[in-house]
Order: sequence, then structure tokens, then C-alpha cells
Amino acid sequence: MSLQNSKAADKFATFAAKMGAQIHLRSLRDAFATIMPLYILAGLAVLLNNTVFTWIFKGDTLTHVQYWGTLLSNATLNISGILIAAMIGYCLAKNRKFDNPIAAALVSMAALVTMMPNTVSLIPDGAKKAVDVSAVLPYSNLGTGAMFAGVIVGLLATEAFVRISRIKKLQVHLGDNVPPAVGKSFDVLIPIIIVLSCSAIISALLYNLAGMNLINLITTFIQEPLRHIGTGIWGVIILYSLGNLLWLFGIHQSVIYSSILEPLLIINITQNIAAYNAGKAIPNIINVSQVQTYGLMGGSGSTLCLLVATFLVGRSAVTKNVSKLSIAPGIFNINEPVIFGYPIVYNISLAIPFVLVPVMGLVISYVTTTLGWMSPCVIQVPWTTPIGFSAFLATAGDWRAVVIQLITFVLGVLVYIPFVMINDKVLMKESKDDTVQAA
Repeated sequence: MSLQNSKAADKFATFAAKMGAQIHLRSLRDAFATIMPLYILAGLAVLLNNTVFTWIFKGDTLTHVQYWGTLLSNATLNISGILIAAMIGYCLAKNRKFDNPIAAALVSMAALVTMMPNTVSLIPDGAKKAVDVSAVLPYSNLGTGAMFAGVIVGLLATEAFVRISRIKKLQVHLGDNVPPAVGKSFDVLIPIIIVLSCSAIISALLYNLAGMNLINLITTFIQEPLRHIGTGIWGVIILYSLGNLLWLFGIHQSVIYSSILEPLLIINITQNIAAYNAGKAIPNIINVSQVQTYGLMGGSGSTLCLLVATFLVGRSAVTKNVSKLSIAPGIFNINEPVIFGYPIVYNISLAIPFVLVPVMGLVISYVTTTLGWMSPCVIQVPWTTPIGFSAFLATAGDWRAVVIQLITFVLGVLVYIPFVMINDKVLMKESKDDTVQAA
């Protein structure tokens, strides 16, 4: 049965489309897409600090030069939790058609800070024991450890703020003669007071009654269990495969990948970047760079392998012409011309390799990293980075990763070859049928 005529396929596509349009998932996707350049910059700074600069400079000069990278890490990676809270507040408010999304961003950021403890244990430089310090915000509470808390607090605080702000009786109108910025700020004055006061009350109750704070609660009981399940090898295979499966119905895989899986993978890579920058053991084999480097060779479905396979064994003039036009963007992992021109959409002939080849890449990279045959990915590189370069940069210069990526690419081409031949036969048969009907 063709995909077009399958009732089950129609139901699956409809469900996926509705899930992709869900406002909270869409806001999450928009927020992480907005903040992505900062994570790439953080990865670049860590890469230069820990590899390139160490080749050029030594001693005190190296320390002075690395200070540049440290400042960039502090401005991106080490405040990522509070940044994502603000971006989620802004994106959710815009998607709710709220006319003051900047205020929502401020409320989300402030609400997250109210959830942080006022006293923290820190180890001073040169000391062996931790001491309690009050009235500070350490990077451990602002950065990667607070990212999931930033997501949850951002969503909840923004929803409460937007709903309360739409209550007419709580709006303070100063008239038409005041500047618009001042008028807008007073319109949301009471809602801001209510939302932040309530969040502070919740935080105070947690601290005074249980001696805990919401950041630790979310990290311990929500973020870590969900991250370990979602970014385990089987969790990633299932979610990423479902995302690629959506392309067969003409639905962008970001419905699942960018909304559900990618935020967890980004948390993993930010933890890896921080650990690599601090000279500690790398905690996560599976992360966003690993998935993109080994499961996104040429775009979703690793379609650069499909293009090479078409050049090797393809006989259809149509698919060869599409491949010639698609090879340049495909090198940079842009494959919409392949998805809709080859096509992949509603093409049952290519469904198996389109889903299987990325899974093969993920498994090979996971196993080889586990065995110590290559380094884990510790740098977030732009998703448009071509193969070879992506593996080298993502692993902070491990040439073995390049070899494994190229081997994976060759295997992907071999997997695609028989299906390209099948697709050619299907196209030939359809062409003959069309000729007969025309006659």
C-alpha cells in the first residue's frame, strides 16, 4: 500500500502535525534556535582555549590569552540557564500573541533567580573545604545545571504572567500622554508583582520547610531521569527515527527532534563543553554534536550518502539531475532539494535507508566512542559544517573521529545503493505505465 493511500499514515501525519503546532513545544523549539549561536560561540572559545592556543602559547602568556575564552564561556555557557528562561518567556509570549513579550522575558528570568538559594557552598581558591557564602549567584546555578529549570520556570512563569496580564482590572493605565514604553511597563506592573511574589513565596517555603530549592529539585527528579532516558542510545534511536519518519509524510522532522530531543541533547553538549574546559572527564557520549555529525551527513536521512549512491549506480535521468543540483547544498547538510525533488516524501522505495542510515551512524559513533577508539564530541559546531571537518572540530581535533565518520559515510552509501536501484525500477515502471495510458 502506498504511503499516500494509507489511513494509518494519514492519522500519524495528522497527529505529528498537531504535536508540532503545540504552542509550548513550538516555543521551546524557537527559544533553543534563537540561543544556538551562543552555544556555538562557547564551543569555539573552548576549542581555541584548549587546543589551538596550547599549540602556540606557553606559561603565563597562555594563561593571559585563555582569559579571552574564559570570558566568552562565562557570557554564554555559564549563564545558559538564565538565558534560556528569558528566551522561552519571550517566544511563548509571542506565540500567545501577547503584546509585551520583552516583559515576559524579564519575568521568566527574574522568576528563575527567585528559585535559586541565597546561600551556597563554595570552595575558595587554594582551600580544601567549602564555605557557605551568601548573596551570590554562582555559575553552577546560572549555567548548564539550571537549563532544565530555566525551561520549566520559563514556561510556567510566562503562562501565569500572560494570563494575569490579560485581566483588565489589574492593568494600570496612565493615559495616552505618557511614552509608550512607560505605559506598557505600568500595564504589567501588578501582574509582575503577583507572579514574582508567588514564585518567591514558593521558593521561601521550599527552603524553610524542606531545606531545598527548586533548581535542585528539578535537576534531581526531572532533568536527570528524563535526560538519561531520552538521550540514552535507545531513546535517541527511537526519537530520531520517528523524526526522520515524518519526512516521508512531508512533515519537517523538527516536530519531534527540535521540540523534544534536541533540548536534551543540547544540555548534554553544554555539560561536555564545561567538563572539557575544566579538564574533567567527559560525561555524555550522546549529545547534539554527535547526532548531527554521525546521523546528519548531508541532512536528515544522511542523504549525502544517497546522492553519492545515485552518482554510482543511478540510471534515472530525473534522479541524477536532482542529485547534481542537490550536491552543493548537501555538502553543507541542506537537503530540502533531495527531500522534495528526488523525492523522499511519500517514496516507500527509500523509506528504509532514510531511517536506517542515520541510526547506523549513531550506533557506530556510540560504540567506537565507548571502546575508546575516538574521543567524545565536546564542541558544538554549526550543523552546516561538512563531513570530515565536523568530526574533527566536534571532537576538538581527534583525527580518528574523521576516519570513523568517513567509514560510516561509505557504509551509508553502500546501504543506499540497492534502494537507489529499486527506486529506478519503480520510476521506469511508472514511466511505462504513463506511456501506455497516454497511448
